[in-house]
Amino acid sequence: MDVYINNQVTEENENRATRRVKTETHRSGPEDSGRRLYRMGAVSFGMLCVLQVTLNISLRLVYAERDQLHTRYNNLTVERDQLQTRYNNLAEERDQLQTRNNTLTKERDRLQNLICEKPCCFDGWRKFDCSCYFLSTEEKTWEESRQYCVNRGADLVIINSREEQEFLFNLNKRVWIGLTDRQREGTWKWVDGTTLTTEYWYDPQPNNSGRFW
Repeated sequence: MDVYINNQVTEENENRATRRVKTETHRSGPEDSGRRLYRMGAVSFGMLCVLQVTLNISLRLVYAERDQLHTRYNNLTVERDQLQTRYNNLAEERDQLQTRNNTLTKERDRLQNLICEKPCCFDGWRKFDCSCYFLSTEEKTWEESRQYCVNRGADLVIINSREEQEFLFNLNKRVWIGLTDRQREGTWKWVDGTTLTTEYWYDPQPNNSGRFW
């Protein structure tokens, strides 16, 4: 009788243990799945946070660059307007100077015409355009001829136009002109210091003696 009871108790204990193990096994399955889901959710949330931070930093950089470009654009616009104003002022000043130059040129031409209309040459001098020319009959060197002219308030002739050159050529006389290369051989200068332009000359003129014929 005692053996039977013990066996029955032992079987009941074994059955309870088996049921407990099964119950714990069944309970542990859903808990593990929940933990996995929680971990995945936590990882996903962390990745979203990192992505959000990255986007925020990128947007801040973009906005900062945009603000810098906007500021630079405004500065360039101001500089452009200032340059435009300076250009307009210079253009206006140029026009005023051009007007004054035209006015003075007309006044000079008017006065020159008035002078040319009046007899201005001494006896024995020849007039061409607005200038007077004196031809000496004495033979002198270039230096002596220039000093002769200077003593009379004049100087050796400076040819300024083809017409003036033709006038002197038609005199049919060999004359000294105010041209020399004494300072530097081959570099011809007029007595007023200006450099010779060969526009009106034909070979072999001017020659080394500074004489025109």
